[in-house]
Amino acid sequence: MIYNPLRVKAKIAEALDTLGWDEMDDITVEIAGSSVSGIDVGEEYNKKWQSPIGTRKYNKDAFIVIKNQSRRDLSKSQPNPDLKAHHVSEKKEE
Repeated sequence: MIYNPLRVKAKIAEALDTLGWDEMDDITVEIAGSSVSGIDVGEEYNKKWQSPIGTRKYNKDAFIVIKNQSRRDLSKSQPNPDLKAHHVSEKKEE
């Protein structure tokens, strides 16, 4: 299959339209499905199995994440006032 950037742009535009996102929204694009080497392997290492610290490798199933930062809900979750705890013991009257 031949990569067609116009087709990709059209598919993304269609998805954004489906979600009701506005062109003025703050959109970020990130790549997910990767790993970063966190082990200092030193000067002598097996290049087939190890990577220098900080090396990013993308998995075969890596994917693109498109985030709408303008529509993020940054409010903290609130407790449900109607929720009754079943594990709370009541003090017995003596």
